[in-house]
Order: sequence, then structure tokens, then C-alpha cells
Amino acid sequence: MNRDTLAEALKGHKADYIEIRLEERRATGIRYRGRELEDVSQPASSGGNVRALVNGGWGFVSFNDPGDLTEKVKLAVRQARLVGHNTSHFAPVPPAQDLVQELEYNDASVVGLAEKMRLVQQYNETILAVPKVESSVVVYGDRRRKVTFASSEGSHIEQTHSDISMRVTAMARDGGDVQQAGLSMGSRGNFGQVQGMKREVEEIARRAVELISAPRARSGEYTVVLDPILAGVFTHEAFGHLSEADFTYENDRMKELMVLGRRFGGRQLNIVDGAAVPNLRGSYKYDDEGVPASKTYLIREGVLTGRLHSRETAARMGEPPTGNARAIDYQHPPIVRMTNTYIEPQAMTFKEMISDIKEGIYARNWYGGTTSMEMFTFSAGEAYAIRNGKVAELLRPVVLTGNVFTTLQNIDAIGNDLDMNQGGGCGKGGQSPLPVSNGSPHIRIRNCLVGGV
Repeated sequence: MNRDTLAEALKGHKADYIEIRLEERRATGIRYRGRELEDVSQPASSGGNVRALVNGGWGFVSFNDPGDLTEKVKLAVRQARLVGHNTSHFAPVPPAQDLVQELEYNDASVVGLAEKMRLVQQYNETILAVPKVESSVVVYGDRRRKVTFASSEGSHIEQTHSDISMRVTAMARDGGDVQQAGLSMGSRGNFGQVQGMKREVEEIARRAVELISAPRARSGEYTVVLDPILAGVFTHEAFGHLSEADFTYENDRMKELMVLGRRFGGRQLNIVDGAAVPNLRGSYKYDDEGVPASKTYLIREGVLTGRLHSRETAARMGEPPTGNARAIDYQHPPIVRMTNTYIEPQAMTFKEMISDIKEGIYARNWYGGTTSMEMFTFSAGEAYAIRNGKVAELLRPVVLTGNVFTTLQNIDAIGNDLDMNQGGGCGKGGQSPLPVSNGSPHIRIRNCLVGGV
């Protein structure tokens, strides 16, 4: 649909703001469970939506057929008028006209299905070839998405980009004892970044077997060192969601806790989110409201300095928009979401970090977890004892529990080895999995509550 048609459909309506998003998407999905191929699909879809703001109320209409677009705009405006009885709050941004076409080297959208199948089969067979491995799960997904955005303020933006995610999991059994280990990977569309991982996949399978005979950690408080993957998941899940302004704005408890200027950690602690950080799965040039991507310091030198916004939450809270309004597809309106969330590195090496730990835990990778307000529980994918300044024996996976604000205060060392986890995705408001990345250097946490699994 051309620019003039979109501009014409947006004219002549009594609304504070209107936007149209049109989307075309092609995807690939492959899933193995053990030796069974559960899914091979290459769906294609297209559609769009209209969102209108009138007197503080929103109307939203999604569709597969963009015909009679003016009527769809009228319907969204009528919906908004029915629920809007207050003042509209919507932060101003300059209108943009832009064409953004991203095509990675060896982009997944130009790689054939047969080659993708061969890769998934290779990883699956690698896992199952390891003795005592009973089963596996290997899941591959990619998509290429073209989104056209037009607004009543004069914006017209076309963005095209690809995304890949992959997760491999090995399950080992000895009698009634079952253990598992996993590895996530992904990229901004470059298929080469999920190739050549056979050695790492085999290592994951062997780790699952080793966990069967590993001892359990004694529950209690320890000095704990998190690897970049688990520290990144902690940053995203336990703190990042609290920084999404819609959550803060709608929750009185969070308004009391998430006060800008409050100290949450030592001066070495900096936590960042930003789609303007290039070449990561959460990167883009404009969000789904046409706001340019930015890099937001959530915590700078231990102090809460920012939060993540849509245009509406920014206006309601009197803060600048950050370009964090995202929708997983045309069937959903944009909501406040993270992009690339990480702890910035400092100067300490891993060897220095563990050198003075008499008895501690080194927790790596992730298995799962839950958060409730400021409380969290995370399961590490694997763990090792730290004894007299050295990494010692492999332990069964451990569970870390605590209050996120206390835990941030207890981070007393941050490494120099930032690494970003590109696998997995984020879920919120029924929209999952949204492409994101998270990461960190190694971090050391004092007085962390650890339980065995």
C-alpha cells in the first residue's frame, strides 16, 4: 500500500492521534523432541492495525485485509471515543520519514529450508549420541518482518529486519534420576551465528550426564558469582521489568520503590537498556510508535536515573520517551518492552573476583525462574563450588532467591567480560516471545540465599 493511500486514510478524523501499522512476515519453525520431528513450518502472514487516541481512550482494530482502510480508521476512532472521558497524554516526537532495510550477511531469509533442517538434525543427533542421554529438545525459529508505520502527525516509516533464535536441551537419566542442561543462541538474522556449535552442543549433553553424579549444594547464604548469561537473565527478569514505566505507573507499591534518584547499588553498577545498541536481537531504528531508538541508563553509578517508556507513559510521568513501545505483531498494540538490557563492565577479572572467596558458589547459565514484584527465584543451569579462591567441583543446579533491591546493593564486584545472550525471548501482556537480548559481565553478590535442586 502506497504512502498516499495511508495518508488519505488518516485525514479528516476527530482524534488526538491515529496510527496505522501494516506488516508482512515470513517465518520458519523446526522442532525435534528426541528422535521425533514434531514440527516443520514456514508460515507467511500479512495484516495490519489501526490505533486511535481520543480524550485519553484508545481504540484498536486489527485486520488481515487492508481494504476499506478509511472505514477501519473510523471504527478505531469510534471505539476510542466510547472509552475516552479524560485528557489524552502523549509525548511529542518529531515526525519521521524513513526507509530502513536490514539484510544481514548470510541472512536466514535467503537460507533454504533443507540447510536449516540439516543444522537442527545435526545438533539433535549430537545430543542423542552421548551415552546416558535419554532425550533432547531442539527448537529453531526465524522470521523476516516488514512493517510500515504511518501516523496522523506525518510519520511514514518502513522497517525490514530478520531474527533467529535456537534452544537445545539434553536430558540424561540414570534410573529414576533425571538431569538436563541447555544452550540458547540467536542473532539479528545472521544464520552463521547459529552454525558451527557442534562442540558446544556436545558439551551441553555431557554436562547433563555429569549432573547425575554431582553432589547437591548445602542450602544457605553464600557469596555467589554469576556468569554473564545468568547475570543477564537476572538483570532482565528481576530488574528490567520493574523499569517498564507502565508497570510502575499502574502500581502504587512500585511508585514508592522506583523513585528516580534513589540509590540501588554501588558506584560501579550501571544498568542499560537500548535498541540503539547495534547488531543485537533487540536492536531497531524506530519503535512501533515511530520513536527513534535510544540508549537509556536505568541505573547509573548505583542510582536510579531512568525507566522505559511509550509515548503515553512518558507524558503521564513527565519524562522523555525512550523508544520502548513494541508489539510482537499486527494483532497486538504496542506496549512498553525491554530491548537489549545489560550491566556495563568494569575492570575486574574473573580470577580476581573469586580469589578471596573462601567458600562460595559459581552459578552459570539459566533454567527457569519466577518474579513477584521485587522478589525473585531463579534456577541456575549449573553450579560449581568455589573453595579457597578457586572453582572446584560441579554441583547440582541451584536456586537463587531474594529481593532484587537488596541483591543489587550486595553486588560488590563487576567483571570486565561483558557477554550478551541472544537466545530466548521476552513475554508480557500475552505477547511472546519478543526478540530481546540481555547480558552482563561476571558479577559477585554477597549474602545470596542459595537452595539445592
